[in-house]
Amino acid sequence: MRRRDFLKAAATGTAAALVGPSAHAAPQPDAAQLARKLPRWRGFNLLEKFNAGRNQPFVESDFAWMAEWGFDFVRLPMDYRCWTDSDDPYRLDEKVLKEIDQAVAFGRKHGIHVDLNLHRAPGYTVASPPEKLNLWTDEEAQKQFDFQWSQFAKRYQGIPSTQVSFDLVNEPARIDPDDYAKVARRVVAAIREVDPQRLVVSDGLQWGREPLLELADLGIAQSTRGYDPMELSHYQASWVNGQRWPEPTWPLKQGERVIDRDWLYQNKILPWKKLAQRGVGVHVGEWGCFNRTPHAVALRWMRDFLELWQEAGWGWALWNLRGSFGVVDSGRNDVPYEDLHGHRLDRKMLDLLRQY
Repeated sequence: MRRRDFLKAAATGTAAALVGPSAHAAPQPDAAQLARKLPRWRGFNLLEKFNAGRNQPFVESDFAWMAEWGFDFVRLPMDYRCWTDSDDPYRLDEKVLKEIDQAVAFGRKHGIHVDLNLHRAPGYTVASPPEKLNLWTDEEAQKQFDFQWSQFAKRYQGIPSTQVSFDLVNEPARIDPDDYAKVARRVVAAIREVDPQRLVVSDGLQWGREPLLELADLGIAQSTRGYDPMELSHYQASWVNGQRWPEPTWPLKQGERVIDRDWLYQNKILPWKKLAQRGVGVHVGEWGCFNRTPHAVALRWMRDFLELWQEAGWGWALWNLRGSFGVVDSGRNDVPYEDLHGHRLDRKMLDLLRQY
């Protein structure tokens, strides 16, 4: 799409206008089909709207690089405060929303599926500061949550679910499964009232680690994580007090206990396979290794997870593309980088990812 055409479509306020006739040339699987068996989408998280303090436009070169390397998925973990008026939660900033429209357009242009996620939602976040309302218990928070997603449903109505999906809220934790399921069912109903054909994804409970059998009948997919063992993936990460952990190896030895590939399979694959057997599509929405873990250790651990996910038929999204978990500008001090248009590329990690 030419820039002039994009701006004209964006000016209408209807992002579905960004999708031309070619997007509908072939029959599209419906949302229920996709939710039962997801494509093995593979890619990265992009963090331009990860928190309101950043709130930058998404970058087309990220999409172009991913497509060039053979990837087809981006997850956009976003903070609703980026586009929501702090005084009126039902007033949204069209300028910021058009930057999200632009990411959707970049995805279409480069053949990348775009998964929208509320990393901070009205009433819940894993980040700081906490929300004033409680999404699981406050009616007003639930109304705002429904409003956010129904607005996105309206905005992207008509864009196929093969191109855009909705990941409801990042890593719900410390919540009873039935209480979470009640909120999830309510917001899914709000989305479907506007757009019955939108693919919806729910993160698992306990920071994405535990599948939700309580939602197996809802016709939505679920997203797991690939961060275990944390002592390896978050070594020296300050936000989890990783400075207290010894330098990791892989397999990881903890006294008499050994955490290895078989441990990953038994604890991180099998529970989600049981969910998949119930007709629920599974995707790994986040995973990766912080830049303080020795590079060789990180790559060995990553290969084991990648092989297990490939065997299970699940796709994944590395956290992140550019940054401390990524393949570009990671800040690792034990990597022979290549130049990538002025950026620093971790070729070994990229080559590993491309194999799976």
